[in-house]
Parts: sequence; structure tokens; C-alpha cells
Amino acid sequence: MSTTVPARAGSLPASLRHFPFPFTDDVYRYSTNVEPAGRPVATAAGQWGEPLVDIDGHYREELTERAEILRRDPTRHAVLPHMRVAAWDAALTLLRELAAAYPDDMTLTREADGRWRWENRLLGLTQRFVYADDASLPDEPLRWVSGQVQEDIVLLDQRDQLYGDAGVVTFAADWSFGFDVGMSFLEIHGPVPRIRQEGVITRAHEFLKRLQPHQPYRRTNWTLTVGRRLDVSTETYPDWGPDRELVQQVDNETFGRLVHLRVEVQHLVRLPDSGSIMFLIRTYLVPFEDLVAVEPWRLRTAMVLAELPEDMADYKGVIKYKDRAARWLRDHGTRGGGEHPEAVS
Repeated sequence: MSTTVPARAGSLPASLRHFPFPFTDDVYRYSTNVEPAGRPVATAAGQWGEPLVDIDGHYREELTERAEILRRDPTRHAVLPHMRVAAWDAALTLLRELAAAYPDDMTLTREADGRWRWENRLLGLTQRFVYADDASLPDEPLRWVSGQVQEDIVLLDQRDQLYGDAGVVTFAADWSFGFDVGMSFLEIHGPVPRIRQEGVITRAHEFLKRLQPHQPYRRTNWTLTVGRRLDVSTETYPDWGPDRELVQQVDNETFGRLVHLRVEVQHLVRLPDSGSIMFLIRTYLVPFEDLVAVEPWRLRTAMVLAELPEDMADYKGVIKYKDRAARWLRDHGTRGGGEHPEAVS
């Protein structure tokens, strides 16, 4: 992958400069596509990928949205009884990552009496707590820490298989954490087309079982979303499902404003104390009208959508408008021009 950032990238907004563009080829197929975390990835617009936990300009907005979703629907948060230790392990791990990545805004210190002192200056929050003492926090530890990261969190317990036994998921893309909690990793991914026949899910499961502490990995996933809507969970389908039909009827200008490329950066972390696996899902959205400012992204996304097989497009929920999306991108060249995608991948 190129490490050279185009000169004009400096004039792009931060939402593009740090966007994790997911396509490395003109054809997309499911794969494990895992790589070691913590390494910056250069793109045609800038770079992304250095912090495990990423804070951007939507921090307060997204945390406020998460709190409201949890208030309306408590099933987005669950910790099965045997996952209490893992929840504390995840909370402390995330605090450490935040403090390391954003030392000017967040600090985590161990005090003389053994208590931890956490300060999040972005939120004006100071909290002292005793590790593994539920009474020392104002909320269950996983839910409490989810109010300070933009990532969704799923904790996988490893027994004969991996099981999704705890988490806080408010920004799911067409799935339901409340329905899936307690299921095995293989069961959760059962509806995804092709991955069993091609062995992708089995390889992913075996890879996860071999994860070691302090060696996090990451992967990306993608779909399209109509509107800047983070919560497209199964529970809220009546709110957003009709948009897939309506967007086909709008004019081209509105289409480019409404249709977003939605990318998840998923981090896979073996927790050091509990041995559970923390699965972090960070969601990024960019509308087509902004995406076309990066010419290689416009061209490659158009090619991926045009070629995407029907069963994959149907599962991703884009089959009704993916052809129009590909045409729209082909017809809307950028203001500044650019290279063919192969020149920057």
C-alpha cells in the first residue's frame, strides 16, 4: 500500500483525511482481511488506523446518541453473569488505550491506596474506582466505559466455541445485539452469504481463538446507508427500512447527499485478565457528495458496486439502489481530478 499522501489531501476535511476507505481492489468478496492493529494506513486522502480507540469531531454527538438509544432500549446492553470479570477487564483496557492515545485529554493513574483515578477532560469527568468493585462506579463497568468511546463493544467468551456473551451495541448495521447475545460466533454469522461455503467464517473463528494478549488485530467491513444514520439495527428497521425504496425516487443531487458509504473498523483484542476477546466496532460515514472529492475512491467504489454479486448486495441491503449508486459515482467526477485507484492501492 502506498505511503505517499497526495499533496491536495491537506485541503480535504478531516472526515475524509482520516476515513478508512475499505476497498483494496475493484472487486469485493468476503474475507477475513485481518492485519495487526496500531499501524497507520496511508490512503489517497490521508491516513487512518493508528489508535485502537479513535476519537473524532463527532465524539460528544455520538456519545449523546448512544445514551439516548440505551435509555430507549436497554437490550442494547447485556452482560451475562459469567462475564462480569471480562466487563471489568474491557473497561480498564479501554481506559488505558484512551489515556495512551489522548494524553492531553485523558489520564489514568493508580493512587497510593490502590484505587484508580480516571479523568476525561473532554467530558469534564473524574472518577475514582476500585478494579472489580461494581459499587465504585456509577454504572455497570461496560456500560459506563461505553459512554466514553465511540466504538460499539462485544465481548466473546471462549469455551468450546466463541460466544457473544456481553456488550454494548447501539450502532449495529442491520443486526440485533439483543437477539444475538449468548449465541456462538458461528451462529451469529450464519446468515452471511458465501462465508461458510468458502471457509471464511471457519478461518476467522480459528484465528480469533488463537489471539494473544497485547497483540490486537483489525479488519474493515462496509455497506451503504441512506442518511447519516448510525443506528440501523434490526430493532429500528421501521424507521430506516423504507429509505431504501424512497432514495430511488429522489433527484441526483439529493441522492448524492443521502447515500453514505458506511465503514466499520473492527478491532480484535484478547483481554489480559479474563482471556475473553473484545470486539470493537467503530463506524464511519461519508456521503457520496463528499466521497467524490477523492477521485480514486469515486472510481473504485463505482466499480465495486457495479460488480457486487446479487446475493451479497441483498445481504448488505443495497440491492435496490446499488446500480444507481454505481452510475451516480461514474457520472460525478471530482473537482480536482486524480489518479486511477490502482495507482494508490
